Amino acid sequence: MYTQSELKQLVDKAIGNLTYNGEAARLIDPVRYVLSIGGKRIRPVLALMACNLFSDTIDDAVMPAVGIEVFHNFTLVHDDIMDQAPVRRNYPTVHTKWNLNQAVLSGDVMAFIANDCFLQAPPAQLVEMFRTFNRTAIEVCVGQQLDIDFETAKIISQAEYIRMIELKTAVLLAAAAKIGGIAGGAAAKDAQLLYEFGRNLGLGFQIQDDILDTFGDTKVFGKATGGDIVSNKKTFLLVKAMELAPAKTRKKLQELADLKEFDPEEKVKAVMNVYEQLKVKSVTESIANDYINIAFGKLDKVSANRKRKGEITGLAESLIGRVK
Repeated sequence: MYTQSELKQLVDKAIGNLTYNGEAARLIDPVRYVLSIGGKRIRPVLALMACNLFSDTIDDAVMPAVGIEVFHNFTLVHDDIMDQAPVRRNYPTVHTKWNLNQAVLSGDVMAFIANDCFLQAPPAQLVEMFRTFNRTAIEVCVGQQLDIDFETAKIISQAEYIRMIELKTAVLLAAAAKIGGIAGGAAAKDAQLLYEFGRNLGLGFQIQDDILDTFGDTKVFGKATGGDIVSNKKTFLLVKAMELAPAKTRKKLQELADLKEFDPEEKVKAVMNVYEQLKVKSVTESIANDYINIAFGKLDKVSANRKRKGEITGLAESLIGRVK
């Protein structure tokens, strides 16, 4: 069995060995840059771990796993453009380091590089792997569109928010687990259980991430808390607060969101006071834990040796353990 550290090294090496069309270096330079500035490689490592549940040989999963990581980074390049974000992983974003047009074009080519990675899968598994990936890629784009639409919506429901984060975040984790399982020779039932494991894990993770932005320890979280409140971002906390609050409190939250000029610290404090009055944090933690418990329940049902599940369980626990 491979460890998480070993798999990350394997992924990093495979990414470093990618070959590109060298005719236009300026097109590829941002691609190399984005893929070189790190990240935990959670998705490709998850894919390789899922493969390793069923097979000691994971070679057939490596390039599809790399394809998932390339696609993930492609979405980040375009997300940064839409969010006008100057920094990603403590490095300048592509549109900041180069320019907007370059970021769009280099981001575009990453999608096709991801496709090429999948085309290196064994012919017997290629169609099922690529169909899963392609459907997921479309869903991620739908999720991003919903997120954009929600920016101007006054109120969205819990179900609408869950569907948005499912598409934008959770389905790529789900697809990574399923694709890895397919590469390892998993039966269709086990591959689907892995998908549900990844999907529910992703939902729990994203809801926890919403909690961390407001209530997390700055030293642990790595950035100042309250950014979502300052930017009026729709989060599970806000959605739940609008659902639970009486009319007067909902009006107060909306007035805070409509402020054009404000002291960020005071705005964060005012919104957090509402959250505390409504006990939104504990409600949100409970819902996140429900998804996490479902995820581990799905993993338990996968017909692989429990000992083999140790690494993938550890990865999942490290992913969702930050809020504990």
